[in-house]
Amino acid sequence: MKKFAATAVIALSIFGAGMAVNDVSYSANSDTYKQLNLFGDVFERIRSQYVKEVKDEELIEAAINGMLASLDPHSSYLNPKNFEDMQVQTRGEYGGLGLEVTQESGVVKVVSPIDDTPAERAGIKAGDYITHLDGEQVMGLTLNEAVEKMRGEVGEPIVLTVVRKGEKAPLEISITRDVIKIKSVRYRVEDEIGYVRITSFTENTEENLKEALSAIKEELGDNMQGVVLDLRNNPGGLLDQAIAVSDAFLDRGEVVSTRTRNDRSVQRYNARKGDLIGGKSLVVLINGGSASASEIVAGALQDHQRGVVVGTQSFGKGSVQTVIPLGANGAMRLTTAYYFTPSGTSIQGDGITPDVVVEQLRLEDAEAINTRRRSEASLRGHLDNPNADDEEADDEEADVEQDSGDDQDQTSGDAGDEEEEEDLTTAQRDYQLNYAFNLIRGMAIARNYE
Repeated sequence: MKKFAATAVIALSIFGAGMAVNDVSYSANSDTYKQLNLFGDVFERIRSQYVKEVKDEELIEAAINGMLASLDPHSSYLNPKNFEDMQVQTRGEYGGLGLEVTQESGVVKVVSPIDDTPAERAGIKAGDYITHLDGEQVMGLTLNEAVEKMRGEVGEPIVLTVVRKGEKAPLEISITRDVIKIKSVRYRVEDEIGYVRITSFTENTEENLKEALSAIKEELGDNMQGVVLDLRNNPGGLLDQAIAVSDAFLDRGEVVSTRTRNDRSVQRYNARKGDLIGGKSLVVLINGGSASASEIVAGALQDHQRGVVVGTQSFGKGSVQTVIPLGANGAMRLTTAYYFTPSGTSIQGDGITPDVVVEQLRLEDAEAINTRRRSEASLRGHLDNPNADDEEADDEEADVEQDSGDDQDQTSGDAGDEEEEEDLTTAQRDYQLNYAFNLIRGMAIARNYE
């Protein structure tokens, strides 16, 4: 009982400190102490009466996981190993399969396979549901636990059981783990147009983008007609990198703002002078797999009318997560704010609507495409859009359409079926990209007649 008493005291001390920070009186929260006593009772019952001995650390970690997971799909606890893995991943290199995933209906859902990784080469697609790992059910595991099982020693194989729309039976896909080196920016030149694809927003994205644009300008010189910025199936990443990428194409103005609970703290991020492509035409490609940081970029360039956004509705993750270190105990990822585009719009649950809607051509009708779109709004426990009260009457019909459609953690509908070459997709194989190139050419011709 001494150990339990100490645990209870620690829990109460932590809670008390939090209450002091938020300036809430103890007397007004007597019910909270009763609930903490309930937690203590349950904890002790498990310790003393459960059929097997369970470590106190495991129980406490599970309780913290449950508490955070109940808030929204993107808040979670990171034990020391997972915290270290996350830090490695944001640096652009980690071990695993190369998947961006979320959890939906108790199973793992693929947001997007990362380009040129074991998962992408094995044929995993955005929108796939992973139900078993090496024959073990995913149902019942937290997302962190499932991700941990997918990671492992480099060279070790793992068999994923995948349920895919259009397939009559689950697929058994064997993948060999490898070191995942995320090359977040790739580029090439086609005719007189630069093509830049950003697959995620890691610590090196800004630097890599500047290198890509510099190489494109050096090759094309004054003949450059414009740039296509491909953010399709980009699940997001670091906020500061999204701001930097937007800033690269803007001369002035707000890029994004973030607002905490009840707008207590509003932070605005502005562009610095200097458009790296000198005002040349810009087309931004998005789809249902474009989320979070990629939506910040698309929203900023769209609101400032700096680029034409082409493709399909984006994912709709309009919240900001802060990773809060917990000393030797790992960290917690907590949703702390909403972000808003320069026009003051929150895309939470709705996504970015393209200026020009262009579906990826395939042999199915439009109704089937709309039916299978998944978005942030389809995630269990998703946050409501903070603009919803103001726009409810005007956007009622649009909201119904979005409900048909999933955190680091989202999904793609149509874009998940696109096939890409190991390096970069080509306009000959990619209808949306072909449309973007033709749009750049048209704007270049129009500029010559001004």
